[in-house]
Amino acid sequence: MATRIATWNVNSVKARLPALMDWLAEAAPDVVLLQETKCVNEEFPRLELESKGWHLALRGQKTYNGVAVLSRIPIVDQVTSLDGDDGEARYIEACLENGLRVASIYVPMGQSTESDRFPFKLAFLDAVRRRAEQLLRLDEPFLLGGDYNVAPEEADVFDVAKMEGQVLFHPEERARFRRLLFLGLTDAYRAFHTDPHRFSWWDYRGGSWQRDLGLRIDHLLLSPQAADRLTGADIDRRPRGREKCSDHTPVWCELADA
Repeated sequence: MATRIATWNVNSVKARLPALMDWLAEAAPDVVLLQETKCVNEEFPRLELESKGWHLALRGQKTYNGVAVLSRIPIVDQVTSLDGDDGEARYIEACLENGLRVASIYVPMGQSTESDRFPFKLAFLDAVRRRAEQLLRLDEPFLLGGDYNVAPEEADVFDVAKMEGQVLFHPEERARFRRLLFLGLTDAYRAFHTDPHRFSWWDYRGGSWQRDLGLRIDHLLLSPQAADRLTGADIDRRPRGREKCSDHTPVWCELADA
């Protein structure tokens, strides 16, 4: 037996609910980390999901942001903020009955490198690193997944020259991402795939999907205890090519049961 965990920025859970329900039935994940749910907790489609056997951990916000954990495994505890959190709904952590801890993370995009949102993005990534350091001291399996809004390497962008120095591929944010890996976390996708130009996000504009001009900015980072159980990982491109799709597509990994 194994536990399949996926992350997906759905870009509005209410607008994307039919696509989400179809994909859940099709892909049969055990845990799903959602970002950009874009609704307060009271408006989250709880009934539709709970009626299908999903346990929920929610941190909502009207119109913007919003993160959630959907789990077939009962959720026994949750953390809904990071140290220094400014109130934006960008982080939720769920402790599952099987001993696995998962977090759904929506890192700020940063708008542009000249914007005051760019330092905010860097500070948020620093806060994620501090939380990872705390969790590593617990010596337990955990996974930090979500939309990091960072393409870590040249292989993760469609055009290095065009993206050089730009938000999503700026040296400062890439350095912050590397610091997470230097702690000992494993990028689940890269543990199995070294090929370049495999993306998780394509802009709605300019025919980016049709021309495969994307970025790999959605990641599943595993603690050593979780990485020891890693048996597979991939990007599921199918949802991005469908009607009324998110601009992101799911990324998943599979862990052997302890």
